[in-house]
Amino acid sequence: MVDKNEIKLENDQHKQLSEADQQALLEKYDIESNTRNVTGVIKYVIYIGLLAFALFQLYTAIYGVFPAQIQRTIHLGFGLVFIFLLFPARRKKKKDIIPFYDYILALLGGLVGSYWTINYKQLVNSLGQLERMDFIVGLLAILLVLEAARRAVGLPITIIASLFLAYAYFGPYMPAFLSHRGQSIESIVNLMFYSTDGILGTPISVSATFIFVFLIFGAFLMKTGVGQYFNDLAVTLAGKLVGGPAKVAIFSSALQGTISGSSVANVVTSGSYTIPMMKKLGYKKEFAGGVEAAASTGGQLMPPIMGAAAFLMVEFIGRGVTYWDIAKAAAIPALLYFTGIWIMTHFEAKRLGLRGLTEDEMPNRKEVLKKIYLLTPIILIIVLMLTGRPVMHAALYGVIACILVGMLNKDTRLGPRDILDALVDGARTALGVVAATACAGIIVGVVLKTGLGLSLANSLISLSGGSIILTLLLVMIASLILGMGAPTTANYVITSTIAAPAIVALLSPGTPQELVPVVILLSAHFFVFYFGIIADITPPVALAAFAASGISGGDPIKTGVNSAKLAIAAFIIPYMIVFSPALLMIDVTIIQIIWVVFTAIMGMIAIGSGVIGFWYRKLVWFERLILIGAGLAMIYPESISDITGLVVFGIMFAIQLITKHKVGSSTPANV
Repeated sequence: MVDKNEIKLENDQHKQLSEADQQALLEKYDIESNTRNVTGVIKYVIYIGLLAFALFQLYTAIYGVFPAQIQRTIHLGFGLVFIFLLFPARRKKKKDIIPFYDYILALLGGLVGSYWTINYKQLVNSLGQLERMDFIVGLLAILLVLEAARRAVGLPITIIASLFLAYAYFGPYMPAFLSHRGQSIESIVNLMFYSTDGILGTPISVSATFIFVFLIFGAFLMKTGVGQYFNDLAVTLAGKLVGGPAKVAIFSSALQGTISGSSVANVVTSGSYTIPMMKKLGYKKEFAGGVEAAASTGGQLMPPIMGAAAFLMVEFIGRGVTYWDIAKAAAIPALLYFTGIWIMTHFEAKRLGLRGLTEDEMPNRKEVLKKIYLLTPIILIIVLMLTGRPVMHAALYGVIACILVGMLNKDTRLGPRDILDALVDGARTALGVVAATACAGIIVGVVLKTGLGLSLANSLISLSGGSIILTLLLVMIASLILGMGAPTTANYVITSTIAAPAIVALLSPGTPQELVPVVILLSAHFFVFYFGIIADITPPVALAAFAASGISGGDPIKTGVNSAKLAIAAFIIPYMIVFSPALLMIDVTIIQIIWVVFTAIMGMIAIGSGVIGFWYRKLVWFERLILIGAGLAMIYPESISDITGLVVFGIMFAIQLITKHKVGSSTPANV
């Protein structure tokens, strides 16, 4: 049950959450939002420091980055300093006071961040031979990163990274299939802080370049009022449909996901608006929360940003894969995901006999459509990347577009203080990403040094007996567990490093990494990415669902079960991607894409009606099973199964039309 301190709307089911209530929910379920609210001089010091962080990143985005170690350690140093100043050691600590030890930790973070800049030539020429001070600073960097990740990201990733460090040291004592020669503490420190394979590796490299600029872009979008506009536009387009508010939630969350890096933040931002609307219309609390949680989590799967994982995917896959390749490959799976939720909520609304919004409840369409120009920056970024512009430059042009677009209306016009605030907000948002990517670098470094990824891959394949279905099931379970409680960036790094190699090894046995077809690499990475993300709505640790239950006043576990049921497409699409890579739009014809999408959508309709138990009328149990079976057949990428599924679907459709007033009951169920 929701505890007594939970924010409830029992007495006034239809009101929206205040900003204070939204912040309280974020702090409870989104650890990256659990920051201090300091006052006095230190508040302005932190403000100026975060502004300096943002300006440094913009400078390097415009004029080019510094050498890798310098760029990444400065980025890391800024992150460490402000994490220790803003994130308390424990959640229940007073949030208006910074204890003395956090000032010390912040100073040490600044030392770590400046060490490579001060000693660059000496460290480059040392050829891996560490002096005593080098060793001390490197060890300090590891400890500070672990503590910063614990505060700003959460305990799961800190525990995983610590276990990996222990694995690197105790390698000789591991079971035979995991055994390796082991690393000394000095070699571990060298790997983690004095090479570009550990803390200063690919994850933080992406954070220090692409991700940060897009976070700045997202902050400027929010300043121009795009977040609220997404809600208004969603109501305008979907509000009058059957079960309108639920479809508004889906539409709004999909749009929010294009700029949001957090499932929980997406839930609170759009859910505080849509969940009360759904409850007012007649949806049960747990179902309303489940719709919002499922839709908001899907926002992380939406191109162009995909919760910042798209940028990491480019670097991890390599092989000439561009950012646009990733965004294009993500488009159809994301469309299918939201289509699946839309279909399920539609059938539920029909089952309950729910209406859409009335004309009086709708916003002024003309006023909403007048502000369509607010979407210009997002469209501009997509067009620029489509035409081959560098990703960072596209984001910079997007920031400029936000400022210019905001000037078109006095309500959205950005003054000098608004611009500074947006830069600071972007830098503040980046702190969790810095901690997550630095800590994830520890995991990646150990995997690269010890060959753990290949060992785990071989173990999973051996355990499954070489069966692709069993291997995928094991990888799915591993990804769901590894993704629990982790933010998108860390989530993807962990699952792609530990779980994805098993799929690659199975689909391309004995092939060197550099020769594995790109489509197989993409399939493997999308598979683990999807299951890592939907851990946010998969009980028992379903943070997005729990946040939604805080708004709806429903039971958290029941809300999680509803969100997982509504997001059933997310449990199917990754398998479709592996068995039918045409979904990724790589080396396929338009006809193949159309056919795959058509059969997949028909399959979603069949599965959706079977799961909800309603189509044109209430379904009896065997009809539900037949429809689910037909849906799975259409989703499975074989011509015979597609045709069989379509035939059964057509027969069931005809039966529904003929018997909708004769068999069962089309009377809405009680709410």
